[in-house]
Amino acid sequence: MTHHASAQKTGANKGRRINTRWREHFLAELAQTSNVTRSAEEAGITPSHAYKTRTNEPDFAQRWTEALWEGYAHLEMEVLQRLREGDQKTPDGEKYDFANAIRLLAAHRETAARAQAQQRNVSAAEVRASIDRKVEEIRLRVMAEKAKENSGS
Repeated sequence: MTHHASAQKTGANKGRRINTRWREHFLAELAQTSNVTRSAEEAGITPSHAYKTRTNEPDFAQRWTEALWEGYAHLEMEVLQRLREGDQKTPDGEKYDFANAIRLLAAHRETAARAQAQQRNVSAAEVRASIDRKVEEIRLRVMAEKAKENSGS
């Protein structure tokens, strides 16, 4: 039997090609979207396979956390850019959902704090406080934009 880097035939997978490079595709998509299901689809795997691999492989789990932090940072920058530029529309012409973006930022606050703390070598509490300040600033900017919109200015 011939072994290739991306095609192994073992046990239950006999006769099927196994994509051993899915991790890179998955992590790249996760860094862009922070969406596990979408990332798994992009990588050609199921979300449960991704979660199982994260549980069984500490290095992959660390890279997953880093990818989520990157995705969090992308979302934060997108929201700030849209607020600064007054860009209220998505590419398909729909109104941008700032409230949902802020909820997502708040929901991933703890994961982002852990990842950033590891990268900066500071405590997670310090990073959480920083994230809380940023999310509050974004929330206040959204409220100000809505008020401005409602006043007709």
